[in-house]
Amino acid sequence: MNNKVAIVGQTLEIEPQGLDKMWSFKGKLVVPLEHVLGASEDPGILDDAKGLRSPGLHVPGKWAGTYIEHGEKTFWNVTRPESPIVIQLKDEHYDRLVLGVEQPRELVNQINAAITKQ
Repeated sequence: MNNKVAIVGQTLEIEPQGLDKMWSFKGKLVVPLEHVLGASEDPGILDDAKGLRSPGLHVPGKWAGTYIEHGEKTFWNVTRPESPIVIQLKDEHYDRLVLGVEQPRELVNQINAAITKQ
């Protein structure tokens, strides 16, 4: 598990764990739920082009930090063979988050349920 993700009040809080904080250059991300468009589980995204790393880390099977591809800014913090979740955002610094988490399907369901209550 690379990240702790929690719904706290009306926000989604993402905290990289251990050395991932240093590698991703992020201690914590806090996003209002009203800026979350949706979440999905997408293991195939690990094979997609990531774009320009700025700043961050890439070693085989590990991505952490900010990547820019076709004008879209994505925060990655995932390690293969995790099944990452993808969180689409609006009106935020990042357009999407690609995260390795424990129990991805359950977390996706929690996030999508929380945003439908908005």
